Amino acid sequence: MLSADSVKVAVRVRPFNQMEKDAGSRCIISMVSNSITVCDPRNRNNTKTFLFDLSYWSHSGFIKNKEGTLIPDGSTSKYADQRRVFDDLGQEILNNAWKGYNATLLAYGQTGSGKSYTMIGYGPNRGIIPMTCDELFKTIHQNQEPNKQYQIYFSMLEIYNEKVVDLLAKSKQSGGLKVRESPQRGFYVEDQMLVPCESYEQVQQLLKEGNTKRITGSTNINTISSRSHMIITIRFKQVFLKDHLTKQSDINLVDLAGSERQKFSGSEGDRLREGTAINLSLTTLGNVISALAEIAMRKKVLHVPYRNSTLTKLLQSALGGNSKTRMIATVSPADICYEETLSTLRYAERTKNIQNKVVINENPTERLILGLRAENAKLRSAITKIRNAGLRGEEETKELRHSLAENERQMAEIQTSWEQRLERSQKEWEQKYKTLKQEQHMIQKFPYLVNVNVDPQLSGFVKLFIQDGETIVGQSTSFSQAIVIKGFGVADKHAIITNLDNKVTLEPCGQAKVALNGVLLFAKVQLKHLDRLILGSNSTYLYVGFPCERNGEDLSKYDYDFFQSELAAVEGFDRDALGKQKVDPSVLAVFLDYIRVKPLVVEANQISKELNKDLKFELEVKNLALTDSRGHDLVKEVIVKVTNKMTHQVWVWSKAKFVNRKFIMEDIYQHFIDGETVSLDRESDPFWDPTEAVHLGTAYVWLQSLNYCIPLEEHVEFRSSQGEEEAVLQINLVPCTPSGQPLSEDEILIDPTEMVGQRLDFQVQIMQCLGIKWLKQNSKRGIQIQYNVFNHPYPFCTKPTWNTVNARIVQVTQFTVKSVSQELLNYLQSHALVLDLWGLQEGCTEISSSLDDIEVTDEGSIIIDCARQQVLNNVEMDDDQPSELHIKLSKLEQEIELLRDVNRILRTDNVSMKSALRKMMSDAPRPDEKSFHQRNTQAFGSKCTPKASYEVDFAKALKTFYQSMNRVQNQLRGLRRQRPPDENNVETLRMYIDNQTRIIRDFGDSLELCMNTLKNDVNLIVKKKKVVHTLWGSVTK
Repeated sequence: MLSADSVKVAVRVRPFNQMEKDAGSRCIISMVSNSITVCDPRNRNNTKTFLFDLSYWSHSGFIKNKEGTLIPDGSTSKYADQRRVFDDLGQEILNNAWKGYNATLLAYGQTGSGKSYTMIGYGPNRGIIPMTCDELFKTIHQNQEPNKQYQIYFSMLEIYNEKVVDLLAKSKQSGGLKVRESPQRGFYVEDQMLVPCESYEQVQQLLKEGNTKRITGSTNINTISSRSHMIITIRFKQVFLKDHLTKQSDINLVDLAGSERQKFSGSEGDRLREGTAINLSLTTLGNVISALAEIAMRKKVLHVPYRNSTLTKLLQSALGGNSKTRMIATVSPADICYEETLSTLRYAERTKNIQNKVVINENPTERLILGLRAENAKLRSAITKIRNAGLRGEEETKELRHSLAENERQMAEIQTSWEQRLERSQKEWEQKYKTLKQEQHMIQKFPYLVNVNVDPQLSGFVKLFIQDGETIVGQSTSFSQAIVIKGFGVADKHAIITNLDNKVTLEPCGQAKVALNGVLLFAKVQLKHLDRLILGSNSTYLYVGFPCERNGEDLSKYDYDFFQSELAAVEGFDRDALGKQKVDPSVLAVFLDYIRVKPLVVEANQISKELNKDLKFELEVKNLALTDSRGHDLVKEVIVKVTNKMTHQVWVWSKAKFVNRKFIMEDIYQHFIDGETVSLDRESDPFWDPTEAVHLGTAYVWLQSLNYCIPLEEHVEFRSSQGEEEAVLQINLVPCTPSGQPLSEDEILIDPTEMVGQRLDFQVQIMQCLGIKWLKQNSKRGIQIQYNVFNHPYPFCTKPTWNTVNARIVQVTQFTVKSVSQELLNYLQSHALVLDLWGLQEGCTEISSSLDDIEVTDEGSIIIDCARQQVLNNVEMDDDQPSELHIKLSKLEQEIELLRDVNRILRTDNVSMKSALRKMMSDAPRPDEKSFHQRNTQAFGSKCTPKASYEVDFAKALKTFYQSMNRVQNQLRGLRRQRPPDENNVETLRMYIDNQTRIIRDFGDSLELCMNTLKNDVNLIVKKKKVVHTLWGSVTK
């Protein structure tokens, strides 16, 4: 009888990994009973709370015992260890299996969230799968009865790119196994291996065998394991001989692919959105879960899309069918994983709404045989009708005959006795046991290479022993003593390893790529215990030395991220460069992205090479050396620069777009290595994109000079995201009259607040751009310069300039501020004009700036101080309730207006005091008027007051100092951007140090000269002021 059973969902929070600890990551998850709250690291008041059936706090409160097992640290600790997770989930699965129910456990979470640790475990900390198998065999041995027989079958499948691979099959299945459907069995995998087992040791060996095949399968892509699904099925039969009764349970233990892949399914802005089958399974699984959740809430759903992917076909019984299903979602508590953690919890929350309909499976074999016989009768009848009708249905007949033969094979297999199957399996097990013993013997005798995989649970399965003498490492099997490695970029004869006199040396062959501890190797070296090797593009191995060199080290430290971090450090992108103290989570996230996307870029380059696509992929960090207009660091993100080596066209792809394209490339490459002809039109080609403008670099011109009405003539450098010089820009900032005439030196201001309420006009004069690297690389290119002014909503840009390394631009644009505010003065004091250099290439669309909606003065000058009020008006119109930001802005406006009122009062008092002073002077008795004027003119020149004289002098000194300091600032920026050379050449390093010493000395001299000049000018002004006051005193007397 059918009974309803809800899918139960558990959530487990893992500890920080080493990188998160080093960075001082914050924990953003709290747990009370089965309630989990996640805090947004950018806004601690923004929290989300979820309620699940079970929750496990494995983040803290644990210690390691003598056996190496992690256990709670005391009776008050809430740490959930592996045993507790098994007792709740694994034991429940076994209890249901003993009753005859099908049972399924799904593990969901991003790669590195503890998903595989929970399912498989590591070292002595066994996971749910091995503990379930162990407990099942223990219980069987404890419940042996004469009239009862127990039968256990084990199978292990992998789904990648919609293809099913049997990980226990003896031979490769070209194109994968077929998924078929029958009325009796539903969806099933044709020719799937079901291996009879009678001990836990056999299951352990099968697990190892399957995981080894995942690593060394036909594909060369190291990162595939984290993007594939693994389904382990334990078929458990209880045969009651006396009662002629059989109970059968299929226990499905499913390790789903890393959930981070869902973000790249349908990458925004990519024309090839959802263009690959690799993304299909998890996306379809999410759609199935959503549809079933809506059905559970009694909503009308027309279709549940089980048939849309291989994974959902095989999980149909687990989701909405005949299975007691549980899900465990694993999450990271680190602030840098906030988005992924939140996504995982939302996914899990939907799953717990699903209702299954379960039934005890009694006598399934007899029913299955009867069903197959009935189906065979129908198939024979259909074939006979086709023949009698004389119809030509070769394909249809062929398919019917195949189904008939498959059913006959299944019946023969079912009717084979358990004893016969066990006998065949026992012979194979004996051979595998000998191999296992031989491997253990060799571990105690020889050094070896052990694999390191992107999935930690797949590391350590492959051991390549280095025997005495000379061994050839490569793809070829033709050498008498060889270590065969199938991988991207691995040559037939890639390297030579020599084991002689208890020393092991490694020598690359020809141009073969070998990296040792992150550094490319070009000559023979002696290997040391725990050296890290990367052969070709991505074959990563840890060298384990002779037994006498081993000290029981924890090899888990040397994970895949460790290898990639070493490579990044050699390229100058080092974790230590982020600082020893607490690192900003966003910066650490970029570092993690860099080391995780880097191997994908290496693989993309190798795919491009093997498919003759002539593309070069380079990993970069956007905004690495760039700032905003205030000099604050911009948000950094990983990008991929793509260059066509034949046409020299350049594209810049976001991380999401690159990963999405990489999936499609893998799909094409898989067809290629399967011997299929790959033909793509341009629109479907992941290696092609329309040409577009490319951001080359950014330059900064500080705006303080406008506060003092000082003209500024600058030569500034355009710097790329990596800090490299791309060009030099000649630009002028010129305060001017409304008609465009430059202001005179007499109009230079000492106090910028004198401009408040007044009109300000200035010109941005972009004269020329010199030494453009973009044009040096290819003369058939062009450039444009784009910039924003103050808070104006529209950017401004120059006209395109083509085919010249030294581009003469001469574009003058005048801007007007109708009424200068204190806010504008503050902006000019602390901000720069940010100019972006864009590279144009043949066929790309030029950058345009629309001036249709821009307000201008009668003289044609662009008005810029109306923009901010428009923005505020938009905020008020868009929101029914004022936002927090708008409230703060309103308060700030009130405070500024209050300061303006105070300023007006002070100015009024100042004018009154000046008037009173003039009245006193006019009323006082004085000598001859003419002689007074003559002495005044003699003392102060043509000016009427002494104040005007020394203010002008001070303004000139300030102008000189400001211009000098701008040159010093440019020197300092250049000094900060200097990077040591990559070569390990002593002479090159010596030249670099000498050059740095000279630049630092020049910088010090320039700074000293600038300060001394200012001191001298101020001293002269002070002396002049004293003389003026003395003369003024004598004149007034």
